[in-house]
Amino acid sequence: MPEGLLRIGEVSRRVGVPVELLRAWERRYGLLDPARTRGGFRLYSADDVARVRTMRANLDRGLSAAEAARATLAGARDSDTPVLNDGGQELARVLESFDEVAAQAALDRVLASFSIEAVLRNVLIPYLHELGEKWERGEISAGQEHFASNIVRGRLLGLARGWDRGVGPRALLACVQGEQHDLPLLIFGIALRAYGLRISFLGANTPLESLVHAVEMLAPSVVVVSGTVPGVFEGLTDDLREVAERVPLYLAGAAASEELARSANAAYLDGDLIVAARTVADRYA
Repeated sequence: MPEGLLRIGEVSRRVGVPVELLRAWERRYGLLDPARTRGGFRLYSADDVARVRTMRANLDRGLSAAEAARATLAGARDSDTPVLNDGGQELARVLESFDEVAAQAALDRVLASFSIEAVLRNVLIPYLHELGEKWERGEISAGQEHFASNIVRGRLLGLARGWDRGVGPRALLACVQGEQHDLPLLIFGIALRAYGLRISFLGANTPLESLVHAVEMLAPSVVVVSGTVPGVFEGLTDDLREVAERVPLYLAGAAASEELARSANAAYLDGDLIVAARTVADRYA
């Protein structure tokens, strides 16, 4: 066992919280962020132990479990945010200079120091949003935007390796046909994996008939279809309804809407990618 990491039974003994409750807090609120051995065993750090103790203190103050978890995680994010922001600024600087070696080193540093949720929420999602805005304003070239996106994509794909292993529920993720922007869905899938689901990722521009075939082959617990380009879902309601008849279906991305989801007998995922991942995980993990 790596030095300093604990199995969940030892965490339970140290903090006086039953193992079943620790697992519930991890699943429902993302309170613990375990590392995993090659065999799939979870191992917990001193930071996990500290968060559980803070959670207990918040519960003792009279907060509900959900409120206590939000307060605990908010406190952890607030203390980490300045360092993470610095990491994001450094990443932007070196990527816009076409410096891959420095960019990989910057990513190594933040991934070694913070949870994957924190890095996604506070570094990669804001950076990719800013990257797109800079390109739209003409502050960076198309070459800089493509270079940076490809570096980030490569690292995300590395984080996604093996995300279909295990015995938990399976989520099948796809971009709707005509949608080429799959980075948001890739980030969503990594967050969803951190919350305990196995991931099958079909990626960009997935024809609906291919999605139906994958559903038949994999029998997933849930399907998420994403689209960001306006109008990309037009004319596909009947096909989406066919998917929803076979498996619970969520629609996500700027091109989706509550109205579209209702017409397709699906559910709508809105807003923050990490919150959306937790919403799905709370139901299916």
